[in-house]
Amino acid sequence: MMKLLSATPSPYARKVRIALAEKGIPFELITEVPWDNTTQTPRYNPLEKLPVLILEDGTAVYESRFILEYLEARFPTPPLLPDGIDERLAARQVEVLADGVCDAFVLLFWERHRPPEQQSREWMARQQRKIDGGLAALARIAGDRAFVIGDRFGLADIVTGTVTAYLAVRDPSQPWRERHPNLGHLSDRLEQRESFRTSRPVPQVISDKVV
Repeated sequence: MMKLLSATPSPYARKVRIALAEKGIPFELITEVPWDNTTQTPRYNPLEKLPVLILEDGTAVYESRFILEYLEARFPTPPLLPDGIDERLAARQVEVLADGVCDAFVLLFWERHRPPEQQSREWMARQQRKIDGGLAALARIAGDRAFVIGDRFGLADIVTGTVTAYLAVRDPSQPWRERHPNLGHLSDRLEQRESFRTSRPVPQVISDKVV
């Protein structure tokens, strides 16, 4: 059985957990705090980032986007990408936007953990602009349709749902629901799916010094 190294609040790991569940692929979930010195992440990923999918032969697949590509190639049924090339590319574009929002928020999150006198207001404002711009783009693409891209659940729904839930857990003050009600309605619908309900993000306690 494959194993997945994951952190409970991570939207990157959650994407993979949802994809595995939607495809019906059995796996063992191993929860870690990747910032702590007890993590085994470096053993499997030289970049020391989660998630990491450990295959049955002990080799590892890492970086969430590549893991999702791996799963789609190795386990094509049910597909998480649309059939048509234009819709497939549109779904990938949504993934880029969602990951970009997550990346910017992580940078903002850690900057806020620095002593106040060392924080860069300009840097924080820049990351917030990326978050706001990315969410606005996701809201425009999603519209009020049942699915973000195409006529069935897939990758675009997974990445959009995981980024909004992550922001809701990590920083409830982010006003994305008020600014983009359609994303709020989409998030609420997605959280009712079994794959989402069983992978809801939970904050972790970091023991080691990070910044």
